[in-house]
Amino acid sequence: MHETQPGTPVAPLRTSLIRAAFALAVIACGLSLRWYGFPLGLPAFIVKYGGSLLWATMVFLLAGVVLPRLKPSRLAAIAIVIAAVVEFSPLVHAPWLDAFRLTTAGALLLGRIFSLWNLLAYAVGIAFGMWIDRVAMRGPVGWAKAP
Repeated sequence: MHETQPGTPVAPLRTSLIRAAFALAVIACGLSLRWYGFPLGLPAFIVKYGGSLLWATMVFLLAGVVLPRLKPSRLAAIAIVIAAVVEFSPLVHAPWLDAFRLTTAGALLLGRIFSLWNLLAYAVGIAFGMWIDRVAMRGPVGWAKAP
């Protein structure tokens, strides 16, 4: 048997699974922040933009799940495009789209209003996703290393 070399890249399936696990954790944190942030007395700024930051982190990680062989910089570019399209989407009005935005899922996925500040929160969230990805793939304790 041979051991994995320290510089060996993580296999694509394992990369996707690791990113999916982190994406689920980020989703849980984002939903918790949105649902419990105000009752816990957190400032509106933290609840609003923290949720946006975590949403963009999720987009980055899910892009990495679907495209595990891409470099994080490419995933970040894809995530930025997705985030920008979603942020500008409230400027487009179609009856079915406006009706979807009024649902909880629509509000969480597409938002209800356009805000340039969200774009900044998304950029920070994508940078956070890149950091999570780097730590997870390097693995301080070797968690992402193949056996």
